[in-house]
Amino acid sequence: MIIGVPKELIESDPRAPLIPETVKSLCKLGADLHIESGCGEAIGFTDEDYATAGAKIIIDRGELLSNSDIIMRLHKPPTEEIAKLKKGSTHISFFDPFNDHKLLDSFIGAGVLSISMEMMPRIARAQKMDALSSQASLAGYVAVIFAAEKIDRILPMMMTAAGTISPMKVFIIGVGVAGLQAIATAKRLGARVEAFDTRPVVAEQVKSLGAKFVDIDIGDSGETSAGYAEALTDDQLEMQREGMKKIISQADIVITTAQVFGRPAPLIVTGTMVKAMKSGSIIVDMGVETGGNVEGSVFGEEVLTENGVTILGQGNLPGRVGKHASQMYSSNLLNFVSEFWDSEKKKLNLRSDDEIVKSCVITRGGELVNEIIIKNRQ
Repeated sequence: MIIGVPKELIESDPRAPLIPETVKSLCKLGADLHIESGCGEAIGFTDEDYATAGAKIIIDRGELLSNSDIIMRLHKPPTEEIAKLKKGSTHISFFDPFNDHKLLDSFIGAGVLSISMEMMPRIARAQKMDALSSQASLAGYVAVIFAAEKIDRILPMMMTAAGTISPMKVFIIGVGVAGLQAIATAKRLGARVEAFDTRPVVAEQVKSLGAKFVDIDIGDSGETSAGYAEALTDDQLEMQREGMKKIISQADIVITTAQVFGRPAPLIVTGTMVKAMKSGSIIVDMGVETGGNVEGSVFGEEVLTENGVTILGQGNLPGRVGKHASQMYSSNLLNFVSEFWDSEKKKLNLRSDDEIVKSCVITRGGELVNEIIIKNRQ
């Protein structure tokens, strides 16, 4: 069983799908690891590091793709590379299955079993495979560090002979994995933190981190069976914005993390709300890659508004801590393979009746088999 790992093609993202330590663990299972030359160079791992761990270094990318029984990536593959994959092989990566129909059709046409890392179910057994959560946690940390770097003030209270500096006010919108890590990081840096989420059930988690939970009555709201926030109605979004106006106007840093799985990010912070903020304040829009939570944010750019507020729309926040992000994603892949590895036959045994398999396998045997994606395409 050959597991192939091609080098990622997005130059702005240093992350690698596997690190040498994980390669060593996969080799111990009995798999043959083929790593494309240069796979980990952006995070400081040489070809020699991978070879020492037990991998074979491949120069010819086409050879790696066509000979591998399992392909592991971080990002979705270029559509033209799918035809090069071995028929009946397995492909594991993030690949936006709700929206990239052309990619799914290519997997179907090539007879490839495709596994979407976005679709790992949020159940206890799959927690160690949940790459969305592992990367979101790092993103929440980076968002706070990024804002602290850009703002011209310090976050903690400081009492000095020259006087007392009040702590920075940080407001975090959305208390999922990213939001919780952002709260924890801002608190560790000494800021005064408030947070809001549409799910009142997370209030205790916010308080346990030493932050204040902002209670805004928007009517019935909750989370999906997969653990994601339910999409709000237009009326609920407006009630939410009204309730947040005063808090945002007083905040030094606002971090928005609101996303709805498989759909565009909701607009949370309007232009009017941005205009009410103090000059020099910072907003980090963590939803910018899927449409944006903040009016006026631009993917990949820093926007300075007329009233002196900076809106940070940089994407791929986990990539800013690429070594640890790669370590965590690599561990997610290893945990998935280990869960379904047949130690006698030395291959994956992806039982179609397994709860995890049913959630994350998208195409199999030349057909679209994932029920959620099938419903989404109808």
